[in-house]
Amino acid sequence: MAAAAAAAAWPELEAAARERRRELALGGAAVAERVAAGGGRLPAALLALPLLQSLELSGCAALRELGPGLAAALPALHTLVLRGNALGPAGLGAGLGGPLPALRLLDLSGNGLEALPAALGGAAGAEPAAEPAGAPAFPQLRSLNLSANRLRELGPGLARAAPQLQALLLSGNRLRALPGGLLPPAGAAAVPGGPFPLLSRLEAADNEVVELGADIAALPALKSLDVANNQLRELPAALADCPRLKEANFRGNQLKDKRLEKMVNGCQTKAILEYLRAGGRGKGKAESAREEARKKKREKQQKKDGRDVEQDELEEASKLLVKVLHVSENPAPLVVKASPGVKDVRPFIVCCVLKGVNLKAGNALKRFLSAQTKLHEDICEKRTAATIATHDLQLIKGPLVYDVQPPDELKIMPLGRKEIKAKDLLRQLQSEAEEQRKQKKRQNVSGLHKYLQLLDGKDNYPCLVDAEGIVISFPPITNSEKTKISRDTSNLFLEVTSDTSLQICKDVMDMLILKIAELNRFTLENKEDSGSDDESDALCGPGNLNPSQNVQPMNFPLVAEQVRVVDMDGNLKVLYPSKTDLTTVSSLLTVIR
Repeated sequence: MAAAAAAAAWPELEAAARERRRELALGGAAVAERVAAGGGRLPAALLALPLLQSLELSGCAALRELGPGLAAALPALHTLVLRGNALGPAGLGAGLGGPLPALRLLDLSGNGLEALPAALGGAAGAEPAAEPAGAPAFPQLRSLNLSANRLRELGPGLARAAPQLQALLLSGNRLRALPGGLLPPAGAAAVPGGPFPLLSRLEAADNEVVELGADIAALPALKSLDVANNQLRELPAALADCPRLKEANFRGNQLKDKRLEKMVNGCQTKAILEYLRAGGRGKGKAESAREEARKKKREKQQKKDGRDVEQDELEEASKLLVKVLHVSENPAPLVVKASPGVKDVRPFIVCCVLKGVNLKAGNALKRFLSAQTKLHEDICEKRTAATIATHDLQLIKGPLVYDVQPPDELKIMPLGRKEIKAKDLLRQLQSEAEEQRKQKKRQNVSGLHKYLQLLDGKDNYPCLVDAEGIVISFPPITNSEKTKISRDTSNLFLEVTSDTSLQICKDVMDMLILKIAELNRFTLENKEDSGSDDESDALCGPGNLNPSQNVQPMNFPLVAEQVRVVDMDGNLKVLYPSKTDLTTVSSLLTVIR
């Protein structure tokens, strides 16, 4: 009786259902006790959270199996982290219970898995040659972490199930061959676009790999390969045919070619590939002839792919850098408390501190505000999906409270205006909008006035309040003159709110940080004078928003400080940027975590 009661008592899940949360992280001794009382499975109440987009349950030695129905119950999941549990030897059972169309990151590392479902690369469920093509089980999966398990072999099902896979982490298993069974056999049904067309990172260190197959060259996007500390005796010459391979780690293998082994321990990847391309040493005549034929084929292919390789090198050189400062490393992290009242008005908020921004030079401030306006028009869908507010961090006194206030009590000093009550501000803006429409003989209004209808029918208005009780933001209408950014601003407090979803807030914040990084580097690289831009200019038309021009291989990292949004009791609601954030812009942004 007591065990059943313990298994049923999940206050975290009750709160998540009540607050319609999109993110949930479970951990600690109490969670482990409840999982153990429930037979080592995920609690059934977890399957009653269909809005959940991110789930983490790590470090729980009592979790032995997932149980049925996970995929069907949580179709919106884009992040699933089950690291360091006790799943195994076949703890996934029949898998995740079906397809997860939104899943982007799956972390099953540090378990005891000996076997996998076919869709995750399991060898037992290898596909027959005549199997008809169907919809992929994980069409959006970008990263799969299977490190530190007990896997001995892999099957070809993953190539079809996850066609967008970019990172496959297999270190610390018992694999004997690579790629091995991961690539579909010659007689199998063709994978559209070829197997793993986007796989750029493959890690299989600390396994028992004795054979690195020549079919490794069938991975056209492979950039990083780690097979350190295995049992390799040779490296295939076909490695030199990987057109984008830039980083390779072969250390800790007892190679027969001692010259090659010495190079592996001391040389860069490029030198190793050149050595393999030249055929190494000790080759016979037949092998030399085959190498010559490969060379001619390679030269022909390089002429065809030369432009792609050059473009890839340019992209790598031009990537922007952002360093994440974790809450645990920050002596004075900013915290935002969210009151219960926002749930029925504008429930979702994501915040971040961004340091190292340069707005002083030339038209930098003007370009910054123009970019923010463009994001409001595009990804924010004219502020109907989300609203951005940017503040000068030096002018903010925390902690902040995300709250609601009645229209006749909420007071703010809007940008470019005197302090006014919210109801009077909206009445004033509506009057100005109508007058403007009449003067220009338009049916629709433009500018700030078009967002007024977003508050229609609300008894309370959302606001962000500082430690002195001053309203610094009134979304989706305006933020305050008190925290207005200027050319002297170098540290920003960024805020994105929405009444639609938490994920749209995160997506908008990702794009905002990318834009700021692009604009920041454009300003630094073009060495503009700091004399012409004034704040009236900053409110005018768009500047040059193409910072990719004249790209130089120089990076100026910004620092993104994590900001926690908590409830009034201090329980975490949102942390940004978390380890799964900024992935949507990862092709343009390098994040140092």
